Amino acid sequence: MRYLNLLILSLKLVKISLRLIDMKQKTTGIIKISHWLKRLILPVFCCLLMATPAMATGVYDLNSPNTQDIWVIDQADEISLANENKLTSIFTKTAEETGQEIRMVAIRRLDYGETVDSLADEIFETWYPSPLAQANQTLLVMDTLTNNVALRTGAKAAEVVTPDIAESIVKETVGYNLRKGNKYNQAFLDASDRLVAVLSGEPDPGPPAIEEEIQVEGTFTKAEDTDAGSAFFWVIVLLILATVIPMVTYFWYVGFPGN
Repeated sequence: MRYLNLLILSLKLVKISLRLIDMKQKTTGIIKISHWLKRLILPVFCCLLMATPAMATGVYDLNSPNTQDIWVIDQADEISLANENKLTSIFTKTAEETGQEIRMVAIRRLDYGETVDSLADEIFETWYPSPLAQANQTLLVMDTLTNNVALRTGAKAAEVVTPDIAESIVKETVGYNLRKGNKYNQAFLDASDRLVAVLSGEPDPGPPAIEEEIQVEGTFTKAEDTDAGSAFFWVIVLLILATVIPMVTYFWYVGFPGN
């Protein structure tokens, strides 16, 4: 909504500027500039629309396991079809043998003001609205724009996926693969190995062997540092250009009041 308001305001300012120029068209040069500005408006606002987070994902943009037999949702287009099928087969077998269900979600962009944790909470509570429905559920959500991850478990699942294990999966298993070059497929596969093991009553295999890393903190972006992302920056830049260019052009050719 904030982006839409900015676009509307910018459009109004540009229209006002063009009207002023049309009123003061006294020379051929001004007429040419006016026509040029009018041709400029469409591509500028197309860029604005492309820069806004139109592809942001909310809970209702995702297919629900309550209506479809679905275990892996990849709206980021980062997980290969082969690995989706592999994970689906593993999670289906785990559910049949243990009653524990695991689902993984990959998205490309969050809604404005949303974090991966708040989205994970919303998905978990929407898909499984009661404590009973949540009990045997495990949900992993990954945002590929910020490389942030959240893990949610129901009461029964949490008995074996302890807080320490959950934190380790997020930071040392998924996080490690993302820091090593955005290895989204490997991140899901390694996380599934640990989750399936502990939910099946087997020992936790632990995180992958971590090689020595340099400046780990600088390579793993935090959600609060990338809330609006680069899209918001370009929206502001384009809004300024779309507003200032007509005004500057007008005063350049017509002159400032009093001159």
